[in-house]
Amino acid sequence: MNGKLRKLRLSLASISVFRNILSDDVISELRELMDSAESGDTSQIIDHYGRFVHELYERNVNFSKYLLKLVTEDENIYIISQSQDSGISKAIAEAAENELLILQELSQLTPEDIADEIGYSGYLPKWETSDIDFIEKYHRYVGDVDKHGYGKWAKSDMFIFRDGSIVPVKSHDTQKLSELYGYDIQRNSIINNTLALINGKPALNALLYGDAGTGKSSTVKAIVNEYSPMGLRLIEITKEQLRYIPEIVDEISGNPLKFIIFIDDLSFTAGEDSFGALKATLEGSVAANADNMVIYATSNRRHLIKETFSDREGDDVHRNDTLQETLSLSARFGLRVNFSRPDKNSYVAIAYELAKSKGINISEKDIALKAEQFTISSGNGRSPRTAKQFVEQLLSE
Repeated sequence: MNGKLRKLRLSLASISVFRNILSDDVISELRELMDSAESGDTSQIIDHYGRFVHELYERNVNFSKYLLKLVTEDENIYIISQSQDSGISKAIAEAAENELLILQELSQLTPEDIADEIGYSGYLPKWETSDIDFIEKYHRYVGDVDKHGYGKWAKSDMFIFRDGSIVPVKSHDTQKLSELYGYDIQRNSIINNTLALINGKPALNALLYGDAGTGKSSTVKAIVNEYSPMGLRLIEITKEQLRYIPEIVDEISGNPLKFIIFIDDLSFTAGEDSFGALKATLEGSVAANADNMVIYATSNRRHLIKETFSDREGDDVHRNDTLQETLSLSARFGLRVNFSRPDKNSYVAIAYELAKSKGINISEKDIALKAEQFTISSGNGRSPRTAKQFVEQLLSE
């Protein structure tokens, strides 16, 4: 092995601050390739070369850009300390600078370097490289870490809670605010509350309640899509996972990003354990002390509780206690926004705007007639969801 490849191999082994990237599939295969080059077994070297390039092609044909992405998104002691303004030791700062230089040099590794090393003149698949200043790019990224995030938070805008961990959603709803029509007053109240959170001002937990299909969930996710470049992220949990909110809060505490913990289509029957868990979270110190998060929930019920026949039985005192308990839960949401079914004119206006956005040439008069007919024939009632289904039918004609 010549001096360059040997030096890179040993330098990579010494990496400490950015050590997480060594477990990346592409980098792991590259290290296997470097190790095999020590053996002098050409067949083994070529096999590892193919494995490395295969892993790279699956992600980015440009090795320099891929490596830079790994570096900037890496969750390590340096970026965490910098994002929390907690100070960093001189030793760690120097290590980070030197490792960035090592990784920059690695990013310039070419197929020709490998071929020259092993004395191979046959065909080898190529990859691209770019001249990138890793130190400059990394420090610029760290300066905006409150917008980009690090680790898994840099890989997605939306997350779910699964098997005890917060995991990124690879393909999530891409709904835009500009694609939602009607409900401007309701939507703006949620937007303004979210902007308060993003800007470090007091923000309220919010309950979006009302009829099905009126855009409650779409509003929340469209807001995240709109403001994720400003550092907003969403973590969606189910009703059954409410008891894990303290764990989630512990994980995101101190993170420079802002978070919406989102519970969709929430409702309870009286006496459910999760009812008490949510109430305790909303009124307790866990949520109150997390200044980088809010809880947003949607429900078809203003008071979140399904009243059963047995709930209606008993004396007036029992019924009053049950009512007060249900009222107290919804009251824990400082912001409560009602999304009710639109009247005929509002429904037609939504359908018309949707049709225009899809390039459908149709008069408002025809929209009014056909949209109402569709509402009756579908049996779904007036709602933005029904209007969207109507426009999809027009597109298929």
